[in-house]
Amino acid sequence: MPLRFAYNTNGAANHRLDDALSLIADSGYDGVALTLDHHHFDPFAPDLEGRAEALASRLRGLGLGLVIETGARYLLDPRVKHEPTLLNPSPEGRARRVDFLSRCVRIAAICQAEAVSFWAGVPQPGVDPATAWGWLVEGVAQVAEAAAADGVTVALEPEPGMLVETVDDYRRLKADLAERTPAPLRLALDTGHLLVTGERDPAAAVEEFAGDLGTVAIEDMRRGVHEHLPFGQGDMDIPAVLSALEAIGFDRLVCVELSRESHRAHLAVPESLQWLKSRLPAASGRSLKRSA
Repeated sequence: MPLRFAYNTNGAANHRLDDALSLIADSGYDGVALTLDHHHFDPFAPDLEGRAEALASRLRGLGLGLVIETGARYLLDPRVKHEPTLLNPSPEGRARRVDFLSRCVRIAAICQAEAVSFWAGVPQPGVDPATAWGWLVEGVAQVAEAAAADGVTVALEPEPGMLVETVDDYRRLKADLAERTPAPLRLALDTGHLLVTGERDPAAAVEEFAGDLGTVAIEDMRRGVHEHLPFGQGDMDIPAVLSALEAIGFDRLVCVELSRESHRAHLAVPESLQWLKSRLPAASGRSLKRSA
């Protein structure tokens, strides 16, 4: 099966959602990574289920698959970026994040999304790391159980600077979660983040975590610098990553994330897919068995 590509709407933030969906579909993508935000399907607006059903119908009409992204900056708190997270010191704050993620799971269920991607967050000053880790496991367990009840895949994305920063951190979290709940958790692998942390070669990580992958994000990135760049402007060996994804038979959406390109989304959306398709490896027939 050929690789399937999606475009993240955080790179089309200046477009109406329906216009962004049309642009993505008309450019030839297989899906959309929808970053829920106040202007792009606000999960706190009335009639969530009715709007989700309308969104599902629109996506079917456009022939787009779906991944739900949850990284909106000021959706939960207009004054503090990304807060409250699952690591917020107040129980009310952590509960608000769990409620948000549970709403995302519900939308994903109605729209038959392939995954809901979320991250851990950054511990606030003065919070003991062990305490923060306990809050994280508790919150992730609640989200994973809600997802399991709805038949939705939830995937944790290691993010530079956050409590779960590396794929090894993800592996530790998954192990701790397994002691608390049988509800599954998968990995949302942003290949560019591996260049920022320097923990693994991106293509090697794709093969190592093949059986864990719930969704994959791709973009260019310079080593050590967390800045999502258009293809060809960084240090990422994109053809090697594409070859690795093909080799493991990855059949979920590979999501282009260019969050700083909204001002030129009308150009970046089609350019990115054209660039990727020009670097796709020839069918090699190589197949790696997915790890358990």
